[in-house]
Order: sequence, then C-alpha cells, then structure tokens
Amino acid sequence: MTGTAGAPSMEVGPPTAEAPWPVATLSSKIRGWIERLGTAWVEGEITQWGVSGGNVYGKLKDLNEDATVSFTIWSSVKGRIPADLKQGDRVVAAVKPNFWVKGGTLTMQVFDMRHVGLGDLLERLERLRAQLAAEGLFAPERKKRLPFLPHCIGLITGKDSDAEKDVLRNAQLRWPQVSFRTIHAAVQGERTVADVTAALRTLDADPEVDVIIIARGGGDFQNLLGFSDETLVRAAAACVTPIVSAIGHEADRPLLDEVADLRASTPTDAAKRVVPDVAEELVRVQQARTRLGVRLTHLIGSEIDRIGHLRSRPSLASSGWIVDWRAEELTRYVARGAELVERAIERESNRTAELRGQLRALSPQGTLDRGYAIVQLPGGDVLRSPEESPSGTRLTVTVAGGSLRAVADSAGDQIGK
Repeated sequence: MTGTAGAPSMEVGPPTAEAPWPVATLSSKIRGWIERLGTAWVEGEITQWGVSGGNVYGKLKDLNEDATVSFTIWSSVKGRIPADLKQGDRVVAAVKPNFWVKGGTLTMQVFDMRHVGLGDLLERLERLRAQLAAEGLFAPERKKRLPFLPHCIGLITGKDSDAEKDVLRNAQLRWPQVSFRTIHAAVQGERTVADVTAALRTLDADPEVDVIIIARGGGDFQNLLGFSDETLVRAAAACVTPIVSAIGHEADRPLLDEVADLRASTPTDAAKRVVPDVAEELVRVQQARTRLGVRLTHLIGSEIDRIGHLRSRPSLASSGWIVDWRAEELTRYVARGAELVERAIERESNRTAELRGQLRALSPQGTLDRGYAIVQLPGGDVLRSPEESPSGTRLTVTVAGGSLRAVADSAGDQIGK
C-alpha cells in the first residue's frame, strides 16, 4: 500500500498480474527515483523559449544527439539568469528533474542558466545564410513576379493539416474557379527535406502549375530546421515556377523564406497574396469603367467645344472668301507668268538675230558679196599661189553670182609674180 502521494511505501512488494500496483504507486516510485538524481549541470541548445505568467517554459536540445527535454524557470528564479537568453542560445543549466504525479509528465526545473556561446545549429545556419547570400540566391532582382490570376496552384503541405485547409478555403473564397494540385509531404522530422524537395521538383516540371505554395503552420526553431536545409534551399532557387513560402509565423525566418519569390507570414496570408479577390477585382473593373467613361465624355465634350470655337471664327464663318482670294492670286500668277515668258522670248529672239548677223558676216558668201572670188584647181583645191597654175591650167572661178571657167596663161603668171 502507499503512504503519502509524495513518497513511495516500502511495504509494497513487486507487482504481479495477480497483485498489480495502482497507478499512484507507480507514479510515486517514479517520482522517488527521479528525485534521488538531485541537481545536475547540463549543456544544450535552447530550441524553444516562451514566457507565460512570469514563468519561462522551453526546451533544451542535445548538441550532438537527437534528444530534447522540457524545462521550466519559475519567476522566483528568473531574476538570477541572464535577461538576454533566447531561442538558439547554447547554454549550461543547473536543473533538477521533477515528475508531476497528477499529470504524469517530466520536466526540468532550472535553478541557474548561463551562456556558453551561439548554439551549433544556429551557428551553422548563419554560416549557410551568409554563403547563400554571397552567391546571390537572396538577391531581390532574381525574385520572380507572381501571376496576377493563377489558374492552377501547386501546394506542398502536410496531409490533413490546418495549413492545407487554410490555403484551400481562403483561395476558393476569393476566386472559386482556381484549381490546386496538392502534394502531401512531411513538414517536420527527418523526411522533410526529401519529401518537400521531391514535391517541389514535381510541381515545377508541371507546365499547368502557375505558382507553388509551401505551407506549414509555424512551429518552434527545431521543427523548422528542415526548411533551412541547403539541398531544399538550392532546389527552390533552381525552380522556374514562382514559389511562395508560408512555413512560419513572423518570428520564424527559415532560409526557404529568403530564397522564395514571396514570403507569407501564414498559410492564410499566402492564399490572400496569391489569389486575387473576385469581388474586389469586379469593383475595381467597375470603377475603372466609370473613370474611363467620365474621361471620354469630358474629352469628347472638350473637342466639340473647341471645334465650335474654331467654326465661329470670321475666317471660317464663310468659305467663299477663300475661293475669291485664291482666284485673284491665281490670276496674278498667270499674268506674271505670261509676262515673264514674253520677255524671255523677246530676249532670245534678239539674241538669235544678233548671232545670225554675225554668222552671215563671217560666212564665205558674205566675202563673195564684197567682190572677192574663189579660184579652184581642176581637183577642187583652192588656188593659193600662181605657181600652182601653170599656163593652160583649167580653173573654176566662183563669184557672188555663180561660177565660170577660166584658163591660166603665162602672162598671168608673170603678172602674178
């Protein structure tokens, strides 16, 4: 049998099928065994840190193995520990195990906690963050724009998760015609990286998928470590399809958030930012049509008024003056043209007569008219010297009135000499 709830009865024998222990006895024995451990100094990394009612509730993870314990820092002890402790810090803590009999839970009560430097996980994460940033994977200019109205959305999330329900419900409320291609994957634990990476590559290769949402309902630092894995981050960076990361709340910042084309704080926020609200868009279209109608009406009215002002001007009131003015101008141009042509003809006629007179004065006929004659030998050559026509040579003499025959004699030669 048992005594008080806090101490095990030493009179109780070993349990058997015929004489089993009551649960209270087992719980009391467990509590007694645990309390004999006393206070111990442990080293680990804070992976969860929350304050409620002045007390701190968190988790401490082993630096090398996959082992985690919960701890509590009561408000009476909180004042003796560093005020800047937070998730991701590497610490040593003086803890005493405490087994709560009523709830059957084990927690570590912290009496002292100290910094020992940045936790290994956070340190590796920061080194990887710096490396990927240096490679340009987080650069704003490489971010792809989301489609205005996606017809098919790829969704990577946990099966039957609240994140899946939030995305589908909010997206279909905003635009009922939108369709989804959902791939369920592990969103925490060892399979996270392999599952999410494979789903990402499958959806990116689907030509019908316009945008991909990776959704998870937040979680502590440790649960989100898979979304900071280098393999997954590089696979996301290599995708052609725009990616929306919705895997954490405002306080969380996995590396997938940095490389994604858009970071949404929650799955609901992702649905609202990817899918436009049909009601809002219809209102905008109506507003745009109204503004366009008003502007066109105003523009047409302004142009009608401007044309009316132009037509009311004296120059346009009657069009007959344009014909009369142009007719007078044409008459002047015709008269001026005729005068210029007559002057040109007269000038060229005078020039022609002058050239004709000069030509006649210099022509052979003009020379003959002045009393000169041309004497030609029998061969037709012009006689230039008496020696060319011996006595008896028949000559042809050309004068102004015509030609005559002549015979050269010696007397003529002597006279010529």
